[in-house]
Amino acid sequence: MIDGQPLACFQPFIDTATGRIAGVEALGRLRQADGQLHSVGPLFADPRAPAVALRRLDRQIRDNALSRLHEAPADWFLSLNMSPRWISRLRPDQALPSLKQLAQHGVDPQRIVFEITELGGNSQRLADVVGRYREAGARIAIDDFGAGYSQLDRVLALQPDILKLDMRLFQAAALGGPSSDVVKALAQMAEKTGCWIIAEGVETEAQLNFALECGSRYVQGFLFARAQQAFFATDAFVQHFARLRQRYVQQKLAERGRLMQMRQQLGQLMNILQAWAGAHASLSALPQLEAFPWLLRFYQCDRHGTQLTPNLEWRHNGWVADNRYLGHNWSWRPYFYQLLAEGWEERRLTLSTTYRDATSNQYCLTAGQFFDNGERLLLIDIDAAGL
Repeated sequence: MIDGQPLACFQPFIDTATGRIAGVEALGRLRQADGQLHSVGPLFADPRAPAVALRRLDRQIRDNALSRLHEAPADWFLSLNMSPRWISRLRPDQALPSLKQLAQHGVDPQRIVFEITELGGNSQRLADVVGRYREAGARIAIDDFGAGYSQLDRVLALQPDILKLDMRLFQAAALGGPSSDVVKALAQMAEKTGCWIIAEGVETEAQLNFALECGSRYVQGFLFARAQQAFFATDAFVQHFARLRQRYVQQKLAERGRLMQMRQQLGQLMNILQAWAGAHASLSALPQLEAFPWLLRFYQCDRHGTQLTPNLEWRHNGWVADNRYLGHNWSWRPYFYQLLAEGWEERRLTLSTTYRDATSNQYCLTAGQFFDNGERLLLIDIDAAGL
């Protein structure tokens, strides 16, 4: 089943802060008699492939990668894929073959990232081996992070240095929708645990933009380069990345500009609604407010977060009162306790971050401002998708 000469090809990791190559991942290939290179991925995914032959192939590829690392700049790191299936077969006191390979090729372990490709096998044995890798000076990455939510505890138990977002999940999230929220939450969790994020499978500019939005330290994918035998120059993608990053920043500046414009409009809307509320006028006296098409609803709370009025929404050419939330307390919501932290006397208009409303399933922002000498809070829900 294993037909061809095993060798390693290298796909670069681009540092999002500099656009320079920071390291490479070694990817296994088989060179055919006609010179073509075929990925070894299908072999490792084939349950019929003999485990002994695969383990030998894996070590041959790793050996080829390590033998050529001296050709790369000295500050690059090399990421090597490691399967827990092989690790589980090791005896507790057995020397680690991968560390022996590093010593044979005179490679400093600090240049190596061992990339755990799955989380199967004996979890205690895996944790022990990971500890020995780290003790030698190597770093640990978890591949396909986010693909197995049930194994999140196992991921955290390994205390990885790097998390590679699952490529399929990442590419789907870049299109927007619920998976986008999931990936951003995973990235935030990783950041809080001190991990670097790598976004792999970056093939389009939109995916790169999403990777930057997730705070990725490195990006990897066909947008920059496929895996190849030769090493790229460190600065090979600097100009290309700088252009893409600049377009991303311009896009964010434009979004910020629209947000600032909306803040001005919100100030006007707050004045209109607070004047209406202060006059205790009837619902029929409330204008249509066509100038604010992103307005979803508004309502009032007391200074302790309890809702005093119905939600008022414009529907079917008229204002409709939704009484379901009267008496509900929202003081635990971030936008509310942010207002409380500033004090009731502060009349500054605050705006929440974007969130998905649990009732309507819409992406929203909420604007808030105290009025009536700090006794009441006017809250306006805004359609974020319209922005």
